[in-house]
Amino acid sequence: MANSQVVSLLNKQLANWSVLYVKLHHFHWYVKGTGFFVLHEKFEDLYDKAADYIDDLAERALALKGKPLSTMQAFLENASVKEAGNEQTAQEMVQSLLQDLETVISETKDAMKQAEQQDDEGTADMFLGIVKDMEKQAWFFRSYLEEGQGQSRTNPAPRPVYYGGRKPNIGSQQ
Repeated sequence: MANSQVVSLLNKQLANWSVLYVKLHHFHWYVKGTGFFVLHEKFEDLYDKAADYIDDLAERALALKGKPLSTMQAFLENASVKEAGNEQTAQEMVQSLLQDLETVISETKDAMKQAEQQDDEGTADMFLGIVKDMEKQAWFFRSYLEEGQGQSRTNPAPRPVYYGGRKPNIGSQQ
């Protein structure tokens, strides 16, 4: 078994997920607009998943007697995904993330095939789990974009809730 080749595959995805982890935090903190509530929570869910993937990928590399990447410089040099841009709209954030997910899905599928060719079913299985989960996430984001900024006919944006069930009479004397 060529562990060094599989460790390289793991490190590529470790770099991608590490950059995505930071990017997702950026999006979580800076998202604005009508999709704020949905996206703020979704970005948090994804960076939690990213943290799990980072740990799993690094530990798998160590189990194969390899050395996982562990610096921001190494992550940025080896990742296919790029850092977040400044001043992005919510829709631009989702489009950027969708492109990143599609890149990760494609690369992880290739890595899965290569791991199988190296008779490393454990790594191939790990990659399959990531692909399966990220295909679902990509579907969510494609669906979000199809409705235009996340407004859905069946699940409209949250409406303000007023105490006592009535809209306050702002500016009137009581």
